[in-house]
Amino acid sequence: MKQFPRYSRSANLISAALTLTFSVSAYAQNPQRQVLQVKHSPSHISITTNDGQYQITPYSTEVFETRFIPKGEVLTPFDQQSHAVVGKPQKVKMQFQETAQQIDYVSSGISVRIQKAPFQISYFYQGKLLTSEKLGYEKIDTVEKNKERISFNLDAQEALYGAGARALGMNRRGHRLPLYNKAHYGYEEQSSQMNFAIPLVYSSKMYGIHFDNAAIGTLDLDSTKDNSLSYETIGGRKTYQIIAGKSWASVVANYTQLTGRQPLPPRWAFGNFASRFGYHSEAEAGQVIAKYRAEQIPVDAIIFDLYWFGKEVKGTMGNLAFDQDNFKNPKGMIADFNQQGVKTVLITEPFILTTSNRWQEAVQENILATDQAGKPFTYDFYFGNTGLIDLFQPKARDWFWNIYKDLAQQGVAGVWGDLGEPEVHPSELRHANGQLGADQVHNIYGHEWAKLVAQGYQKDFPTQRPFILMRAGYSGSQRFGLIPWSGDVNRTWGGLRSQPEIALQMGMQGLAYMHSDLGGFAGANLDDELYARWLQYGVFQPIFRPHAQEEVASEPIFRAAKAKQLAKAAIELRYRLLPYNYTLAFENQQQGLPLMRPLFFAEPENAKLRAHSTSYLWGNDFLVQPIMQAGQQQAEVVFPSGTWIDFYTGQVYAGGKTHTVKVREEHIPVFVRAGAFIPMAMPMQSTQFYNEKDLALHYYHDAATEQSQGTMYEDDGLTAQAYQQERFRIHHFSSKFQAQANGQSSLQIQLRQQNGRKMKALNKQIALYVHNVEQVPQQVTLDGKTVKFDWDSSRKLLTAQVRGSAKSANLIRVNW
Repeated sequence: MKQFPRYSRSANLISAALTLTFSVSAYAQNPQRQVLQVKHSPSHISITTNDGQYQITPYSTEVFETRFIPKGEVLTPFDQQSHAVVGKPQKVKMQFQETAQQIDYVSSGISVRIQKAPFQISYFYQGKLLTSEKLGYEKIDTVEKNKERISFNLDAQEALYGAGARALGMNRRGHRLPLYNKAHYGYEEQSSQMNFAIPLVYSSKMYGIHFDNAAIGTLDLDSTKDNSLSYETIGGRKTYQIIAGKSWASVVANYTQLTGRQPLPPRWAFGNFASRFGYHSEAEAGQVIAKYRAEQIPVDAIIFDLYWFGKEVKGTMGNLAFDQDNFKNPKGMIADFNQQGVKTVLITEPFILTTSNRWQEAVQENILATDQAGKPFTYDFYFGNTGLIDLFQPKARDWFWNIYKDLAQQGVAGVWGDLGEPEVHPSELRHANGQLGADQVHNIYGHEWAKLVAQGYQKDFPTQRPFILMRAGYSGSQRFGLIPWSGDVNRTWGGLRSQPEIALQMGMQGLAYMHSDLGGFAGANLDDELYARWLQYGVFQPIFRPHAQEEVASEPIFRAAKAKQLAKAAIELRYRLLPYNYTLAFENQQQGLPLMRPLFFAEPENAKLRAHSTSYLWGNDFLVQPIMQAGQQQAEVVFPSGTWIDFYTGQVYAGGKTHTVKVREEHIPVFVRAGAFIPMAMPMQSTQFYNEKDLALHYYHDAATEQSQGTMYEDDGLTAQAYQQERFRIHHFSSKFQAQANGQSSLQIQLRQQNGRKMKALNKQIALYVHNVEQVPQQVTLDGKTVKFDWDSSRKLLTAQVRGSAKSANLIRVNW
């Protein structure tokens, strides 16, 4: 027996793990697998069995990787590498103990126990059992293409999340799900297969399993009701990571540390987009932007669908250049839009039709995926007879990037990658000069596409933040700046109802900018109430982009007067919330936190919230209740613990309960956490005209909240890696409330500015709003000097104008 020194905490963990292991010993195990040799090194342990070798490596105390290499298997270079993981194993203090019966490999967080006979691997977090393998990797024979499987034991009660973008209900347990990126046109409340098939599963016990293999397959989330989680695949690397944490925020942070964090998008990405399928000419696009400006509806970007390169939907895909008849001066058009604070984004697809202007060029340059004989593989799909750009060939990547580079040099600010599942991808097709099959790379095609664009910008436009809108991706695609959307959702109430779930699930899986075509995409359904409610929800989702088929206008400027009025109010609120939303984006960049968060993030032990997605948290401080039924007059709102204040009326609600609230036409129900600081901007027609000198700072006071803190992040909104270059400004807000026995009380609010070394210090004129103030204050002071204030008794709102210093902290005191 090998014995290593143990500290007391590890001894306790090993003891707890031993106790728990007996409780799961009735689960299926593998009696055939025998341990032949165990090696322990400072970075990992290796276990040789009669049928292969396991290697277990801690990446941190909360992320462990287990890899199995079957005896005699030789992996290709493609399968040897991870296409998801970019994190590196850190030095972790580990305790190792081996007996005749078992091996314990223990950190202060995750611990692994390997039972030798029958062979079984179990995982614990701080002494609590998370899960265990059933039989390890095994060969299988199914009606699907799958050839291999690994299964894990589940508790009877745990809920399951993940597996990419689906519309299934928040708890996805009980479903068998294909891991094959595929578009679902016109879906509504149910969709088991969509554009993002992510091989990641989370449990309500606050752990995740990421199956680190690019090949297509299936995730079975206990569809046979035998308390099993199974991953099946056609082949490839046999590697998975166990991710745990003390909170949901830490679990997601650990996963995004492993697979990469999303870079901060450009500030204009948080504005309103003009978009439809599609704008046919330069003149039409100019008229659209002119109408936005005439109506004084803010807009930051215009997105061109496929008519920018062809007059017809079919037959022109792959031209990848402006149609010279309808876009005679695209560079001038783009420059004119830029002057108005409007960026230009163009759709592109990876298909080169045999009828397109570039077909012969693509063939001559040998940049297309091939058949078995090495010739361009052609096939029919909706848009025509086509070949597919082979993103797994370096010369094809260079060819494609040079097109993007030329467009960027013309002023194009964003890339829209559509049909990147790829939408039609025959299994017989070959990539990388015949070395890779379509099914090996299908799920990472969009991932590699986003990578191509991100790397191109880093090389040729290193100071510019790219905007990369993509319909398909993979684990870790967020690190390339990929901004996903939920595909061609039906323009119905059922289509709207599935959207919060999809966005919440994807945010947990690292792709925090998942959003929908606001108003719905598919179908000529003119429903102004649905349209208004979808845009009101859109205020509190990551990207605000109305988009639809052109039979019914997606842009508010073309809607009926009432719908236009409601849409304009929603868009204006979106712009006022820019400082708060941009700070959420910074938190995502730094910590991997989703912008939209399930309520169970706040209360993970509350079993009633595990399947809840009809309301959600927007950041930490907003509770949002979308309206998803026609004619809805009231809503049953589930409030997390704490005190919540109606964003519009100021009414106070006790948390930990469900309250019935009246629904108004003008907005959806939104509530702010007591003690929250909500920074807001002055009105603007484009984020390009963001006024950084003036700030509206809202504080939501509650006598039971004795102390609170908040932050606001700022930079120039354009420069790549602005924070890393110290070109940023962070405002720190804090509050302290004291009530005295004599009936007097005081609220102190401190403002402090932190500047990066390369960011200009800036004094701010701050309009301070203190909500939920029950009585008129006796005095308000700034750094000891009395300032004028107003108190609205009906709204319980205190307002004052103060000047925030860039050089020293400011203290505001409200005395009663």
